[in-house]
Amino acid sequence: QVQLVESGGGLVQAGGSLRLSCAASGRTFSRYAMGWFRQAPGKERDFVARISWSGGSTHYIDSVKGRFTVSRDNAKNTVYLQMNSLKPEDTAVYYCAMYDSAHYLSGSASYWGQGTQVTVSS
Repeated sequence: QVQLVESGGGLVQAGGSLRLSCAASGRTFSRYAMGWFRQAPGKERDFVARISWSGGSTHYIDSVKGRFTVSRDNAKNTVYLQMNSLKPEDTAVYYCAMYDSAHYLSGSASYWGQGTQVTVSS
C-alpha cells in the first residue's frame, strides 16, 4: 500500500520561503517519477512541478519557474519542493503524487498524499 505524507506547509509572508517534503512508502520510490500539485479554494487541482525517477529531468508550470525547485533523495524516499519568493497567489493546498512510470511523460500521477496547506499573506 503506497503512502505519501507531506509536511512543511504553513503561513508565510509574501517574499518568504518554505520547503515542502513528501515521504513515500509502500513502493520502490526510486523507480517512479514524482510530482507536486496544488489546489486553491474554488479552483481545480493544478500541476506545479514534477521530477523523473533519477532527478535528471524536471518540469515546472510557468508561474513558478525560477522560484520553485523540485528535488528528490532516493535514499530517503523523499521528494522536496523548495518554494522561494512566495506570492499570495501561491496560496493553496499542496499535494505530492507518485507517477506510475519512471518518467512523468510516460505515465500519470497514480497515488496522492493528503495535502499540506500553504498560505502566503500579502
